[in-house]
Amino acid sequence: MSGSSEKGAASAAPGILSGAYRTVWRMHFFAGLISLPFLMLMALTGAIYLFKPEIDDWQTRGVAAIAPSSGQTVPAAWAEAAIATVPGRLATILVPDREDRAVKVTVEAEDGTRRAVFVDPSNARVTGTAPAEGVTQTVKELHSLVLFGPGLNILVELVAGWSMVLVATGVFLWWPRKRDAGVITVKAKAGRPLWRDVHAVTGLYAGAVIFFLAATGMPWSAIWGDEVMGAVREAGFGRPAAPAASEWVHAEHGDAPQGAGWTLEHAGLTAMPAPIDVDRILASAEDAGMSRPYLVTLPASEDRAVTVAYQNVRSEDARVIYFDRGGDVLRDITAADFGTGARAFEWGIAVHQGTQYGQINRWIMLAACIAVWVLAISALAMWWKRRPKGRLAAPVAPPGPRAKVALTAIVLPLAILYPLTGLSLILAVAADWAISRLRRPAAT
Repeated sequence: MSGSSEKGAASAAPGILSGAYRTVWRMHFFAGLISLPFLMLMALTGAIYLFKPEIDDWQTRGVAAIAPSSGQTVPAAWAEAAIATVPGRLATILVPDREDRAVKVTVEAEDGTRRAVFVDPSNARVTGTAPAEGVTQTVKELHSLVLFGPGLNILVELVAGWSMVLVATGVFLWWPRKRDAGVITVKAKAGRPLWRDVHAVTGLYAGAVIFFLAATGMPWSAIWGDEVMGAVREAGFGRPAAPAASEWVHAEHGDAPQGAGWTLEHAGLTAMPAPIDVDRILASAEDAGMSRPYLVTLPASEDRAVTVAYQNVRSEDARVIYFDRGGDVLRDITAADFGTGARAFEWGIAVHQGTQYGQINRWIMLAACIAVWVLAISALAMWWKRRPKGRLAAPVAPPGPRAKVALTAIVLPLAILYPLTGLSLILAVAADWAISRLRRPAAT
Protein backbone atom coordinates (compact mmCIF):
# COMPACT_ATOMS: atom_id res chain seq x y z
CA MET A 1 0.00 0.00 0.00
CA SER A 2 1.19 3.49 -0.68
CA GLY A 3 1.02 6.11 2.04
CA SER A 4 -1.90 7.89 0.32
CA SER A 5 -3.92 4.74 -0.16
CA GLU A 6 -3.61 3.41 3.40
CA LYS A 7 -6.31 5.65 4.86
CA GLY A 8 -8.66 5.14 1.95
CA ALA A 9 -8.22 1.39 1.97
CA ALA A 10 -9.91 1.06 5.32
CA SER A 11 -13.14 2.48 3.96
CA ALA A 12 -12.89 1.45 0.33
CA ALA A 13 -12.00 -2.16 1.06
CA PRO A 14 -13.40 -3.07 4.47
CA GLY A 15 -13.09 -6.78 3.73
CA ILE A 16 -9.35 -6.35 3.50
CA LEU A 17 -8.53 -4.19 6.48
CA SER A 18 -11.19 -5.16 9.00
CA GLY A 19 -12.43 -8.29 10.72
CA ALA A 20 -10.07 -11.20 10.24
CA TYR A 21 -7.25 -9.07 8.82
CA ARG A 22 -7.18 -6.60 11.71
CA THR A 23 -7.50 -9.38 14.30
CA VAL A 24 -4.51 -11.25 12.85
CA TRP A 25 -2.63 -7.97 12.48
CA ARG A 26 -3.20 -7.26 16.17
CA MET A 27 -1.90 -10.70 17.14
CA HIS A 28 1.11 -10.20 14.86
CA PHE A 29 1.80 -6.86 16.55
CA PHE A 30 1.72 -8.26 20.06
CA ALA A 31 3.70 -11.38 19.09
CA GLY A 32 6.44 -9.08 17.81
CA LEU A 33 6.24 -6.85 20.87
CA ILE A 34 6.73 -9.85 23.15
CA SER A 35 9.29 -11.88 21.23
CA LEU A 36 11.40 -9.54 19.07
CA PRO A 37 13.80 -8.27 21.78
CA PHE A 38 14.68 -11.84 22.74
CA LEU A 39 14.59 -13.02 19.14
CA MET A 40 17.07 -10.31 18.16
CA LEU A 41 19.41 -11.45 20.94
CA MET A 42 19.09 -15.07 19.83
CA ALA A 43 19.66 -14.12 16.19
CA LEU A 44 22.80 -12.16 17.07
CA THR A 45 24.26 -14.87 19.30
CA GLY A 46 23.17 -17.59 16.89
CA ALA A 47 24.95 -15.83 14.02
CA ILE A 48 28.14 -15.66 16.10
CA TYR A 49 27.85 -19.31 17.19
CA LEU A 50 27.69 -20.43 13.56
CA PHE A 51 31.40 -19.63 13.45
CA LYS A 52 32.29 -21.52 16.62
CA PRO A 53 35.13 -23.59 15.06
CA GLU A 54 36.88 -20.50 13.72
CA ILE A 55 36.37 -18.51 16.93
CA ASP A 56 37.60 -21.35 19.15
CA ASP A 57 40.62 -21.90 16.93
CA TRP A 58 41.43 -18.17 16.95
CA GLN A 59 41.05 -17.92 20.74
CA THR A 60 43.40 -20.83 21.49
CA ARG A 61 45.84 -20.32 18.63
CA GLY A 62 48.63 -19.20 20.97
CA VAL A 63 48.57 -22.34 23.13
CA ALA A 64 47.08 -25.02 20.86
CA ALA A 65 49.41 -24.72 17.86
CA ILE A 66 52.23 -27.28 17.77
CA ALA A 67 54.74 -28.62 15.25
CA PRO A 68 53.14 -31.48 13.27
CA SER A 69 54.28 -34.94 14.33
CA SER A 70 52.98 -38.41 13.55
CA GLY A 71 54.26 -39.99 16.77
CA GLN A 72 52.75 -39.69 20.22
CA THR A 73 53.33 -40.64 23.84
CA VAL A 74 50.78 -42.60 25.88
CA PRO A 75 47.60 -40.71 26.92
CA ALA A 76 48.38 -41.26 30.61
CA ALA A 77 51.43 -39.01 30.12
CA TRP A 78 49.18 -36.25 28.77
CA ALA A 79 46.99 -36.54 31.85
CA GLU A 80 49.98 -36.52 34.22
CA ALA A 81 51.43 -33.43 32.55
CA ALA A 82 48.10 -31.60 32.70
CA ILE A 83 47.48 -32.39 36.37
CA ALA A 84 51.05 -31.42 37.26
CA THR A 85 50.37 -28.02 35.67
CA VAL A 86 46.85 -27.54 37.03
CA PRO A 87 46.19 -29.77 40.06
CA GLY A 88 42.77 -31.39 40.15
CA ARG A 89 40.64 -34.15 38.67
CA LEU A 90 40.98 -35.20 35.04
CA ALA A 91 37.63 -34.31 33.42
CA THR A 92 37.94 -34.54 29.63
CA ILE A 93 40.47 -35.15 26.88
CA LEU A 94 39.82 -33.70 23.42
CA VAL A 95 41.87 -35.50 20.77
CA PRO A 96 42.10 -33.23 17.68
CA ASP A 97 41.90 -34.24 14.05
CA ARG A 98 44.89 -32.07 13.09
CA GLU A 99 48.54 -32.94 13.66
CA ASP A 100 49.37 -29.25 14.25
CA ARG A 101 46.99 -28.97 17.22
CA ALA A 102 47.64 -29.99 20.82
CA VAL A 103 45.45 -32.31 22.85
CA LYS A 104 43.09 -30.31 25.10
CA VAL A 105 42.95 -31.76 28.62
CA THR A 106 40.36 -30.26 30.99
CA VAL A 107 41.16 -30.40 34.69
CA GLU A 108 38.58 -29.77 37.41
CA ALA A 109 39.80 -28.21 40.65
CA GLU A 110 38.41 -29.06 44.08
CA ASP A 111 36.17 -25.98 44.01
CA GLY A 112 34.55 -27.19 40.77
CA THR A 113 36.23 -24.69 38.45
CA ARG A 114 37.78 -26.04 35.27
CA ARG A 115 40.79 -25.07 33.20
CA ALA A 116 42.05 -26.37 29.87
CA VAL A 117 45.64 -27.57 29.59
CA PHE A 118 47.07 -28.01 26.09
CA VAL A 119 49.55 -30.86 25.72
CA ASP A 120 51.72 -31.79 22.74
CA PRO A 121 50.83 -35.49 22.25
CA SER A 122 54.20 -36.28 20.70
CA ASN A 123 56.19 -35.52 23.86
CA ALA A 124 53.63 -34.72 26.61
CA ARG A 125 54.91 -31.15 26.85
CA VAL A 126 52.41 -28.58 28.13
CA THR A 127 52.11 -25.76 25.59
CA GLY A 128 49.86 -23.55 27.70
CA THR A 129 46.61 -23.21 29.59
CA ALA A 130 43.35 -21.38 28.95
CA PRO A 131 39.84 -21.09 30.42
CA ALA A 132 37.97 -24.35 29.94
CA GLU A 133 35.08 -22.58 28.28
CA GLY A 134 35.81 -19.94 25.69
CA VAL A 135 33.92 -17.06 24.14
CA THR A 136 31.58 -19.34 22.26
CA GLN A 137 30.40 -20.98 25.47
CA THR A 138 29.35 -17.56 26.77
CA VAL A 139 27.63 -16.89 23.45
CA LYS A 140 25.84 -20.25 23.72
CA GLU A 141 24.65 -19.45 27.24
CA LEU A 142 23.42 -16.05 26.05
CA HIS A 143 21.63 -17.74 23.16
CA SER A 144 19.83 -20.15 25.49
CA LEU A 145 19.35 -17.39 28.11
CA VAL A 146 20.81 -19.63 30.85
CA LEU A 147 23.51 -17.01 31.43
CA PHE A 148 20.83 -14.99 33.23
CA GLY A 149 19.83 -17.95 35.42
CA PRO A 150 18.64 -21.53 34.85
CA GLY A 151 14.99 -20.56 35.21
CA LEU A 152 15.12 -18.12 32.31
CA ASN A 153 15.65 -20.98 29.87
CA ILE A 154 11.86 -21.27 29.94
CA LEU A 155 11.81 -18.10 27.84
CA VAL A 156 13.43 -20.04 24.99
CA GLU A 157 10.25 -22.05 24.63
CA LEU A 158 8.03 -18.97 24.84
CA VAL A 159 10.12 -16.98 22.36
CA ALA A 160 10.28 -19.91 19.93
CA GLY A 161 6.51 -20.38 20.16
CA TRP A 162 5.73 -16.71 19.68
CA SER A 163 8.21 -16.55 16.80
CA MET A 164 6.22 -19.24 15.02
CA VAL A 165 3.05 -17.25 15.70
CA LEU A 166 4.81 -14.24 14.16
CA VAL A 167 5.63 -16.17 11.00
CA ALA A 168 2.18 -17.76 10.71
CA THR A 169 0.32 -14.47 11.17
CA GLY A 170 2.84 -12.73 8.92
CA VAL A 171 2.04 -15.10 6.07
CA PHE A 172 -1.67 -14.28 6.48
CA LEU A 173 -0.95 -10.55 6.39
CA TRP A 174 1.45 -10.88 3.45
CA TRP A 175 -0.95 -12.92 1.32
CA PRO A 176 -1.50 -10.92 -1.90
CA ARG A 177 -4.71 -8.87 -1.95
CA LYS A 178 -5.97 -6.15 -4.25
CA ARG A 179 -3.73 -3.42 -2.96
CA ASP A 180 -0.65 -1.56 -4.12
CA ALA A 181 2.08 -3.17 -2.02
CA GLY A 182 5.26 -5.14 -2.47
CA VAL A 183 4.64 -8.89 -2.56
CA ILE A 184 7.78 -10.54 -3.89
CA THR A 185 9.76 -7.35 -4.55
CA VAL A 186 9.99 -3.97 -2.85
CA LYS A 187 7.81 -1.44 -4.74
CA ALA A 188 7.68 1.62 -2.49
CA LYS A 189 10.45 4.23 -2.66
CA ALA A 190 10.36 5.97 0.72
CA GLY A 191 8.60 6.43 4.04
CA ARG A 192 6.46 3.90 5.87
CA PRO A 193 5.41 2.08 2.65
CA LEU A 194 9.09 1.36 1.96
CA TRP A 195 9.58 -0.11 5.43
CA ARG A 196 6.36 -2.10 5.00
CA ASP A 197 7.56 -3.58 1.71
CA VAL A 198 11.01 -4.37 3.15
CA HIS A 199 9.31 -6.07 6.11
CA ALA A 200 6.91 -8.09 3.96
CA VAL A 201 9.41 -9.18 1.30
CA THR A 202 12.09 -10.10 3.87
CA GLY A 203 9.50 -12.12 5.78
CA LEU A 204 8.48 -13.88 2.56
CA TYR A 205 11.99 -15.15 1.81
CA ALA A 206 13.15 -15.75 5.39
CA GLY A 207 9.93 -16.76 7.14
CA ALA A 208 10.21 -20.50 6.52
CA VAL A 209 13.80 -20.62 7.78
CA ILE A 210 12.93 -18.54 10.87
CA PHE A 211 9.99 -20.88 11.57
CA PHE A 212 12.35 -23.86 11.20
CA LEU A 213 14.90 -22.30 13.56
CA ALA A 214 12.20 -21.69 16.16
CA ALA A 215 10.83 -25.23 15.88
CA THR A 216 14.26 -26.89 16.02
CA GLY A 217 15.25 -24.70 18.97
CA MET A 218 12.49 -26.26 21.07
CA PRO A 219 14.55 -29.35 22.13
CA TRP A 220 16.77 -27.03 24.21
CA SER A 221 13.80 -25.57 26.07
CA ALA A 222 13.34 -26.24 29.77
CA ILE A 223 9.89 -27.83 29.63
CA TRP A 224 8.94 -28.93 26.12
CA GLY A 225 12.43 -30.26 25.32
CA ASP A 226 12.75 -32.39 28.44
CA GLU A 227 9.21 -33.71 28.26
CA VAL A 228 9.34 -34.58 24.57
CA MET A 229 12.76 -36.16 24.91
CA GLY A 230 11.45 -38.37 27.71
CA ALA A 231 8.33 -39.30 25.74
CA VAL A 232 10.39 -40.14 22.65
CA ARG A 233 12.62 -42.45 24.67
CA GLU A 234 9.73 -44.15 26.43
CA ALA A 235 7.99 -44.76 23.11
CA GLY A 236 11.09 -46.48 21.75
CA PHE A 237 11.89 -43.77 19.20
CA GLY A 238 14.89 -42.28 21.01
CA ARG A 239 18.25 -43.63 22.04
CA PRO A 240 18.97 -47.37 21.92
CA ALA A 241 18.00 -49.71 24.74
CA ALA A 242 20.47 -50.14 27.59
CA PRO A 243 22.92 -53.04 27.30
CA ALA A 244 22.61 -55.99 29.66
CA ALA A 245 23.84 -55.67 33.25
CA SER A 246 23.87 -51.89 33.06
CA GLU A 247 21.46 -49.02 33.52
CA TRP A 248 20.91 -45.73 31.70
CA VAL A 249 20.89 -42.79 34.08
CA HIS A 250 20.51 -39.06 33.73
CA ALA A 251 24.11 -37.89 33.58
CA GLU A 252 25.40 -35.54 36.23
CA HIS A 253 26.80 -32.19 35.12
CA GLY A 254 30.05 -32.78 33.27
CA ASP A 255 29.58 -36.55 33.03
CA ALA A 256 27.56 -36.61 29.81
CA PRO A 257 29.14 -37.39 26.42
CA GLN A 258 29.40 -33.79 25.20
CA GLY A 259 29.39 -33.33 21.44
CA ALA A 260 27.64 -36.66 20.85
CA GLY A 261 24.38 -34.99 19.92
CA TRP A 262 21.31 -33.81 21.83
CA THR A 263 19.91 -37.33 22.27
CA LEU A 264 22.96 -38.82 23.99
CA GLU A 265 24.25 -35.73 25.77
CA HIS A 266 21.47 -36.17 28.32
CA ALA A 267 22.34 -39.75 29.19
CA GLY A 268 25.04 -41.56 31.10
CA LEU A 269 25.66 -45.22 31.70
CA THR A 270 26.50 -46.93 34.98
CA ALA A 271 29.71 -48.90 35.36
CA MET A 272 31.49 -50.79 38.15
CA PRO A 273 33.78 -48.58 40.28
CA ALA A 274 37.45 -49.00 39.36
CA PRO A 275 40.51 -46.89 38.49
CA ILE A 276 40.26 -45.34 35.04
CA ASP A 277 42.67 -46.87 32.51
CA VAL A 278 43.05 -43.93 30.12
CA ASP A 279 45.62 -45.66 27.92
CA ARG A 280 43.45 -48.71 27.33
CA ILE A 281 40.29 -46.68 26.76
CA LEU A 282 41.87 -44.49 24.08
CA ALA A 283 43.62 -47.47 22.47
CA SER A 284 40.31 -49.36 22.32
CA ALA A 285 38.57 -46.34 20.83
CA GLU A 286 41.23 -46.02 18.13
CA ASP A 287 41.09 -49.76 17.42
CA ALA A 288 37.31 -49.47 17.07
CA GLY A 289 37.81 -46.88 14.35
CA MET A 290 36.62 -43.84 16.31
CA SER A 291 37.12 -40.84 14.05
CA ARG A 292 38.88 -37.72 15.26
CA PRO A 293 38.20 -35.27 16.77
CA TYR A 294 36.71 -37.10 19.71
CA LEU A 295 36.11 -36.17 23.33
CA VAL A 296 36.86 -38.51 26.22
CA THR A 297 34.70 -37.70 29.25
CA LEU A 298 35.92 -39.08 32.57
CA PRO A 299 33.08 -38.83 35.10
CA ALA A 300 33.43 -37.62 38.66
CA SER A 301 31.13 -40.35 39.95
CA GLU A 302 32.81 -43.74 40.29
CA ASP A 303 29.71 -45.59 39.08
CA ARG A 304 29.52 -43.69 35.80
CA ALA A 305 30.85 -45.01 32.52
CA VAL A 306 33.59 -43.28 30.54
CA THR A 307 32.45 -41.98 27.15
CA VAL A 308 34.35 -41.41 23.94
CA ALA A 309 32.23 -39.28 21.62
CA TYR A 310 32.96 -38.25 18.06
CA GLN A 311 32.54 -34.50 17.65
CA ASN A 312 30.25 -34.87 14.69
CA VAL A 313 28.90 -32.06 12.54
CA ARG A 314 26.37 -34.17 10.60
CA SER A 315 23.65 -36.02 12.45
CA GLU A 316 24.27 -39.31 10.63
CA ASP A 317 27.90 -39.33 11.82
CA ALA A 318 27.05 -39.37 15.54
CA ARG A 319 28.90 -42.01 17.51
CA VAL A 320 29.66 -42.61 21.19
CA ILE A 321 31.37 -45.57 22.84
CA TYR A 322 30.70 -46.28 26.51
CA PHE A 323 33.56 -47.91 28.44
CA ASP A 324 33.77 -49.25 31.95
CA ARG A 325 36.58 -47.71 33.92
CA GLY A 326 38.93 -50.57 33.11
CA GLY A 327 38.57 -49.99 29.36
CA ASP A 328 36.06 -52.70 28.35
CA VAL A 329 33.40 -51.60 25.88
CA LEU A 330 29.88 -51.43 27.34
CA ARG A 331 28.13 -50.15 24.23
CA ASP A 332 29.12 -48.69 20.87
CA ILE A 333 26.30 -46.50 19.57
CA THR A 334 26.00 -44.83 16.19
CA ALA A 335 23.26 -42.77 14.56
CA ALA A 336 21.99 -45.96 12.89
CA ASP A 337 20.97 -47.19 16.35
CA PHE A 338 18.78 -44.15 17.01
CA GLY A 339 15.03 -44.34 16.80
CA THR A 340 13.13 -42.25 14.25
CA GLY A 341 12.38 -39.55 16.81
CA ALA A 342 16.00 -39.15 17.86
CA ARG A 343 17.12 -39.09 14.22
CA ALA A 344 14.63 -36.35 13.40
CA PHE A 345 15.70 -34.22 16.36
CA GLU A 346 19.40 -34.72 15.66
CA TRP A 347 18.96 -33.77 12.01
CA GLY A 348 16.97 -30.66 12.92
CA ILE A 349 19.55 -29.53 15.46
CA ALA A 350 22.47 -30.08 13.05
CA VAL A 351 20.71 -27.98 10.41
CA HIS A 352 19.83 -25.39 13.08
CA GLN A 353 23.53 -25.10 13.98
CA GLY A 354 24.52 -24.78 10.32
CA THR A 355 26.66 -27.93 10.15
CA GLN A 356 24.52 -30.57 8.44
CA TYR A 357 25.04 -29.51 4.82
CA GLY A 358 28.36 -27.71 4.91
CA GLN A 359 28.95 -24.06 4.14
CA ILE A 360 25.67 -23.51 2.30
CA ASN A 361 23.82 -24.57 5.45
CA ARG A 362 25.80 -22.09 7.54
CA TRP A 363 25.24 -19.18 5.15
CA ILE A 364 21.49 -19.82 4.96
CA MET A 365 21.25 -19.81 8.74
CA LEU A 366 23.32 -16.63 8.87
CA ALA A 367 21.02 -14.99 6.32
CA ALA A 368 18.02 -15.91 8.50
CA CYS A 369 19.68 -14.33 11.54
CA ILE A 370 20.30 -11.13 9.58
CA ALA A 371 16.70 -11.25 8.33
CA VAL A 372 15.42 -11.26 11.92
CA TRP A 373 17.17 -7.94 12.50
CA VAL A 374 15.88 -6.51 9.22
CA LEU A 375 12.34 -7.54 10.19
CA ALA A 376 12.72 -6.08 13.68
CA ILE A 377 14.14 -2.75 12.48
CA SER A 378 11.54 -2.37 9.72
CA ALA A 379 8.74 -3.23 12.17
CA LEU A 380 10.02 -0.62 14.62
CA ALA A 381 10.25 1.98 11.83
CA MET A 382 6.67 1.26 10.69
CA TRP A 383 5.34 1.51 14.23
CA TRP A 384 7.25 4.74 14.89
CA LYS A 385 5.82 6.40 11.79
CA ARG A 386 2.19 5.47 12.47
CA ARG A 387 1.96 5.63 16.27
CA PRO A 388 -0.29 8.27 17.86
CA LYS A 389 1.72 10.38 20.26
CA GLY A 390 1.91 8.81 23.71
CA ARG A 391 0.09 5.62 22.71
CA LEU A 392 1.11 2.04 21.93
CA ALA A 393 -0.78 2.17 18.62
CA ALA A 394 -1.76 -1.49 18.47
CA PRO A 395 -4.11 -2.34 15.59
CA VAL A 396 -7.78 -2.35 16.59
CA ALA A 397 -9.53 -5.70 16.15
CA PRO A 398 -13.31 -5.47 15.82
CA PRO A 399 -15.19 -8.51 17.18
CA GLY A 400 -16.78 -10.94 14.79
CA PRO A 401 -16.96 -14.67 13.98
CA ARG A 402 -14.77 -14.36 10.89
CA ALA A 403 -12.02 -12.73 12.93
CA LYS A 404 -12.16 -15.40 15.63
CA VAL A 405 -12.13 -18.25 13.10
CA ALA A 406 -9.12 -16.80 11.27
CA LEU A 407 -7.11 -16.32 14.43
CA THR A 408 -8.05 -19.72 15.86
CA ALA A 409 -7.09 -21.49 12.63
CA ILE A 410 -3.66 -19.91 12.68
CA VAL A 411 -2.83 -20.12 16.39
CA LEU A 412 -4.59 -23.26 17.65
CA PRO A 413 -2.27 -25.86 16.05
CA LEU A 414 0.78 -24.15 17.60
CA ALA A 415 -0.96 -23.86 20.97
CA ILE A 416 -1.71 -27.59 20.97
CA LEU A 417 1.77 -28.62 19.87
CA TYR A 418 3.47 -26.27 22.33
CA PRO A 419 1.30 -26.07 25.48
CA LEU A 420 3.39 -23.40 27.20
CA THR A 421 3.00 -21.20 24.13
CA GLY A 422 -0.72 -21.94 24.17
CA LEU A 423 -0.97 -20.95 27.83
CA SER A 424 0.87 -17.69 27.18
CA LEU A 425 -1.46 -16.99 24.23
CA ILE A 426 -4.51 -17.50 26.44
CA LEU A 427 -3.06 -15.16 29.05
CA ALA A 428 -2.21 -12.55 26.39
CA VAL A 429 -5.73 -12.68 24.91
CA ALA A 430 -7.28 -12.47 28.38
CA ALA A 431 -5.13 -9.47 29.28
CA ASP A 432 -5.98 -7.80 25.97
CA TRP A 433 -9.70 -8.37 26.57
CA ALA A 434 -9.49 -7.05 30.15
CA ILE A 435 -7.63 -3.91 29.09
CA SER A 436 -10.10 -3.22 26.28
CA ARG A 437 -13.00 -3.60 28.72
CA LEU A 438 -11.41 -1.16 31.15
CA ARG A 439 -10.87 1.38 28.40
CA ARG A 440 -14.40 1.04 27.01
CA PRO A 441 -16.47 4.10 27.95
CA ALA A 442 -19.30 3.38 30.39
CA ALA A 443 -22.87 3.42 29.01
CA THR A 444 -24.95 6.40 30.04
